[in-house]
Amino acid sequence: MVNFQDKINFLWTIAEILRGPFKPEDYGKVILPMAVLRRFDNVLEDTKEDVLKGYEQYKNLPEEARDEILNRKSQQRFNNTSNYDFNKLLNDSDNIAENLRDYINGFSKVAREIIEYFDFDKQIEKLDRNDLLYLTVKRFAEVNLHPNVVSNLEMGYIFEELIRRYSEHAEAGDHYTPREVIRLMVGLMFNDADDILTKPGITQTLYDGCAGTGGMGSIAQEYLQELNDSAELEFFAQEINEESFAMCKADTLIKGQEAQNIRFGNTLTKDAFPTEKFDYLISNPPYGVEWKPAEKVVREEHEDLGMNGRFGAGLPRIGDGQLLFLQHLVSKMKHVSNENPKGSRLAIIMNGSPLFTGDAGSGESEIRRYMIENDLVEGIIAMPTSLFYNTGISTYIWILTNHKAEWRKGKIQLVNAVDYYQKMRKSLGEKRHEITFDQINEIIRIYGEYKETDNVKIFDNEDFGYQKIVVERPLKLNFKVDDERIQRLYDQKTFQNLVKSRKKGEAGLKEEEAGKQQQQVILDALEMLNDGTLYQNRETFTEKLKEALKNAGIDLKAPLQKAILAALSEKDETADICVKNKKGDMEPDPDLRDTENVPLKENIHDYFKREVLPHVPDAWIDEEKTKIGYEIPFTRHFYKYQELRPSGVIKAEIQELEESILKKLKKVMV
Repeated sequence: MVNFQDKINFLWTIAEILRGPFKPEDYGKVILPMAVLRRFDNVLEDTKEDVLKGYEQYKNLPEEARDEILNRKSQQRFNNTSNYDFNKLLNDSDNIAENLRDYINGFSKVAREIIEYFDFDKQIEKLDRNDLLYLTVKRFAEVNLHPNVVSNLEMGYIFEELIRRYSEHAEAGDHYTPREVIRLMVGLMFNDADDILTKPGITQTLYDGCAGTGGMGSIAQEYLQELNDSAELEFFAQEINEESFAMCKADTLIKGQEAQNIRFGNTLTKDAFPTEKFDYLISNPPYGVEWKPAEKVVREEHEDLGMNGRFGAGLPRIGDGQLLFLQHLVSKMKHVSNENPKGSRLAIIMNGSPLFTGDAGSGESEIRRYMIENDLVEGIIAMPTSLFYNTGISTYIWILTNHKAEWRKGKIQLVNAVDYYQKMRKSLGEKRHEITFDQINEIIRIYGEYKETDNVKIFDNEDFGYQKIVVERPLKLNFKVDDERIQRLYDQKTFQNLVKSRKKGEAGLKEEEAGKQQQQVILDALEMLNDGTLYQNRETFTEKLKEALKNAGIDLKAPLQKAILAALSEKDETADICVKNKKGDMEPDPDLRDTENVPLKENIHDYFKREVLPHVPDAWIDEEKTKIGYEIPFTRHFYKYQELRPSGVIKAEIQELEESILKKLKKVMV
């Protein structure tokens, strides 16, 4: 990383030129596209004259054919046919805006489109209007960003560090993945991937659906080159942020790779690679960011396509779309076949929410259920806190594959790596911790060893499943007609509605008057039963009530009967059990309803007999309401009990503090 920090500091000082006309959060709108332009300029400078000569010779050809010829002359996948470059732009300060536009328009289509995503023309106009354009171009002309001077890896660091500085106050979900975290993810993703790590000349594909500036692709390619320099990893990516997309595509173009593999758009609403499957998949989706803008499209795909679409397993709550991105990645895994016996491997980093949020039957639980029951989850690694620039939250790397090694089948490995970090000398935003090279290798090693230790636990898939049973208890009510309970009838909505009408005018008044008369007839009928008798059997009282109302000439409808019974009843443990049908089935009491989570490996009836019936002998399980749920309580499995300090030690400390406070108070009072 030669002079890496110097380059960042130099580019950052250009912000001093922009101070005033531009707000600090808008500096990036100038510096980022200018950095891309300068890098393009440096890459093309050695072949500039050959390209211009070729352009004069072939300028009448169609653009596509002409570009193919000129790209061979530029020795890149793009070219520039403008007579200007950064140095020549400085020769005409009076017309620099017009000339800079000419320079940008001189790029071949693929490079020109990259600059267009920055919406840079507005900034050119503003810079020129404030007499800052010449100074800005002059400062950028002083820095050499050629790949021979600043490698693609370094340039990725520079871009992301500049973005970080321009978005210090961005939301936690808008973050860039530190390179050491990516390297760990890549190492875990390539774990046991002997073919790609050793086979000469092998070509594989890598996909990132939330690519940012393309850091994950760059690190994966670099990692692979270190181990197998003859292997090729084709990078495919999609990104929704226009500036990040432009930088990712520019980096791909400069590396001489296929820039068309980098595509713009919202991954959730429009998959840019609808028919493609990939060997490896890697991603860092936004945390805790609602997916409401994509809700209509996502729900339609979920409902219309089911498991033939991307989101068939379930939909998480609207406030967090991480598990949607996970499903999307899984949908793009290659099926295991004779042509592809290894299937695909996937690495994704998420916060703690996808591990446990959502009860049995919820979208989150159903997604976890699909992943686990289909034996896709190979391992989960808990990361240290304070690794990211804009958030200090806990994060977890999930490793998934559709072709587990034989000894991993039906198993999930949890690795607790929260203590594998060192404190940084200087914090970068919220990033106060970093993982060293040796620590990365150690985490990869213990993951690959697949042995239980204090920091490694191995579980059966079923260990994370549970059956949520609904425990019911019978409803027991007594009934009595007295002044107090009659008065409660006025709180019943059905009784209240008797004196309300939707009709207007005289017709409405007549209906309301009829309702009042009906209310009074009911009250008069109840007065006939107002003798203080306590009924402890609902059926007995219901017959008495029906008879009284029938004698009063009232045809008792079911809703009205229910309202009267509700007003005249009270819970009574000594009363008879209420039944809900002629079969004598017990009616459950909603207020006494409870739930129990029974481990999936255990018989629910054995559990119920052992854990519930001794405490509530009249309870039963409503079998129709039993649901299967899955959660991964990661922290619980690595919890270490810390013995409390003796009370005597705590008391002594309190006394010592009290004495210290008293001494200080005496000094103040003197």
